[in-house]
Amino acid sequence: MPQKGEMAPDFELLNQKGEAIKLSDFRGKKVLLFAYPKAGTSGCTVQACGFRDNFAELETADAVVLGLSPDEPTALATWIDKEALQYDLLSDPNHQVLEAWEAWGEKSMYGKKYMGVIRSHWIIGEDGRVLDAQLKVSPKKSIEKALKFLARS
Repeated sequence: MPQKGEMAPDFELLNQKGEAIKLSDFRGKKVLLFAYPKAGTSGCTVQACGFRDNFAELETADAVVLGLSPDEPTALATWIDKEALQYDLLSDPNHQVLEAWEAWGEKSMYGKKYMGVIRSHWIIGEDGRVLDAQLKVSPKKSIEKALKFLARS
């Protein structure tokens, strides 16, 4: 995982429309990249809709929002329509980016261990350097911490 001050590793993934999106396409703006387990689930909806509901504040901070999950583009498109999300969601079905950013790992539910997305977010500066990283963050704390950080920067 890139540490604060390090260059964010570039990647290219498909969005909900099947279009290729590169992280480096957003140089010159801040990027709020958030990783979530699955479109349409309760915690993920809280996180995604929290960024939706605070979108004007994020735009004021000159930040682009990108969601990242293993979901296929069609599932992402359905979720965007259902929740009226105004930002791109990126599909990482082979979890290559999630692994590189250390947002893929062992989890546990009801005593069973499995591999999955570790809810996280990163704020990347205009120059492509990581400004803030929050791993294992709750949906509500992700929103609060990202807004607080962007208000200070």
